[in-house]
Amino acid sequence: MKSIKIIFTILGLSISTFVAAQTDSEIAEETVNKNEIEGHIYFLADDALKGRATGSPELKIAASYLANTLRGYGLKPNPKNGTYYQNVDLHHYFLSEDIELSFGGQNYPEVVAFDIDAIDSEEDAIYLNYGLEEDYKGKDVKGKIIIVKAGTPENNELRPALRSRAPKRELAIHNGARGLIEVGSFDTALWPRFKHAFEERTSLTESEKEPLPLFLWVQTSPENLAKLGNESIPIKIKSAGIQNEILKTQNVIGVLEGTDTKLKEEYIIYSAHYDHIGIGTPDAQGDSIYNGARDNAIGTTAVLSMAENLSKYPTKRSALFILFTGEELGLLGSRYYVENPVIPLHQMIYCFNTDGGGYNNTSLATIAGLNRTTAKNKMIKGAKTFGLKALDIDEVAPEEGLFDRSDNVSFARVGIPSPTYSTGFDAFDDEINKYYHQAADEANSLDYDYLVKFYKGYILSGRSIANDPERPYWIKGDKYEAAANVLYSKVPEAPIKN
Repeated sequence: MKSIKIIFTILGLSISTFVAAQTDSEIAEETVNKNEIEGHIYFLADDALKGRATGSPELKIAASYLANTLRGYGLKPNPKNGTYYQNVDLHHYFLSEDIELSFGGQNYPEVVAFDIDAIDSEEDAIYLNYGLEEDYKGKDVKGKIIIVKAGTPENNELRPALRSRAPKRELAIHNGARGLIEVGSFDTALWPRFKHAFEERTSLTESEKEPLPLFLWVQTSPENLAKLGNESIPIKIKSAGIQNEILKTQNVIGVLEGTDTKLKEEYIIYSAHYDHIGIGTPDAQGDSIYNGARDNAIGTTAVLSMAENLSKYPTKRSALFILFTGEELGLLGSRYYVENPVIPLHQMIYCFNTDGGGYNNTSLATIAGLNRTTAKNKMIKGAKTFGLKALDIDEVAPEEGLFDRSDNVSFARVGIPSPTYSTGFDAFDDEINKYYHQAADEANSLDYDYLVKFYKGYILSGRSIANDPERPYWIKGDKYEAAANVLYSKVPEAPIKN
């Protein structure tokens, strides 16, 4: 019996020695399997899940799949409730029926309502050119509906016009208008995405009553836009108004304890959103399911791949895995989590988020915030080890502010260093637009050989950060550094607010 015990002891020591001798790059490579990656993505992007819209029964199926996968890896559940879920109740605002709108003898079916109360009216609206401050001079618009061109004389394209939306609304309110209708002739490829994103609104709290009870955007032809010009325009408008309901959804959470007696009190967050935009306008083939393989089944699978790897080869620091709901509706799942953390936020020393709208360069891993934290070189090395070049997304499209448009920013705002690791992107081109929020974003359109390299780089980067005795931090002078100093009690400054 003693000899058997000795044999098993020697065998155990041999295995331990072998594991210890493995490098992090070998460990990162070992658990990434192309067939398993395909399995996750094909499930999440299957037509049966109908595009994983927030609050839908299909998103709950996806959540169950993710929770049971984390359970299968041996991760511990949410310590607050003993399940792998964090329930999130959202306030959902929507139109129960289309708005009937006509003015100047023309019907306008393509309407987005930012706000509208119940209305059934025929009256005279006032045309105010672009609705800028000088356009109000000498005009009495109190109690009136104003019709204006979207954007400015210098730029009336959709994205720039969105930036002028808030000041125009404030001017209308300041001058006592009852309603504001912005009319534009927008890119026909962008308009459906814009409409889908804004025709419904969801928030964490119940919205207060707006001081402008009617605020619409309208798409029309260049010819109809050019006809606007008469100061008084007869208008007919009918709507039941925006309705409100509670939307029940959930974040998915798993926890894995680190191996170091001291460093295990610190956590690395590995996160991604698993929702998408559901069903939308049919494409030329009649497909109306926006499957969201790139956005964000790829990111969700990255987190699952990290969870599988760390469950077999834990790091010194602990790991918190969070899969967010409601990103497509305004980062709502991550915002809710930060307001309701299951483990104190000051123990979270890094958030390694992953998200993406697509890729057009399979030699890259594009990272929002690569140059903004002291872990930069670990991400560069992680990608390079598996044949990819790490590129900061601000080197590609600094004007887009992409760092602040994914779930990572919910954590950055409270001070937690938080880049977003994304697939290779070097321009907003046709390859990106072909799939981003489109029915074409299917699992069978992905390059899985590239994704194998991408996931290995992601895992190695995360492991390197989690095993480093030195904590990662913001680069000095970053706009979120002050919030970090407060969170981690370095200096008594107020947290940053955006």
